[in-house]
Amino acid sequence: MGWFKRDPAKRLRKEHARLLEEAHRLSTIDRAKSDACIAEAAKVEQQLVDLQNGAS
Repeated sequence: MGWFKRDPAKRLRKEHARLLEEAHRLSTIDRAKSDACIAEAAKVEQQLVDLQNGAS
């Protein structure tokens, strides 16, 4: 019964989008925090790529 199985790729995509939105919001307020969010989004994106490559 896989009805309630969570999709890790969906969670990673959502987290990636959230980080990019936060980086955009911070870009005019605090550039260092914005850059940190972008770096974290890149890590999440790499995890997503690794997940997709492993599933292929």
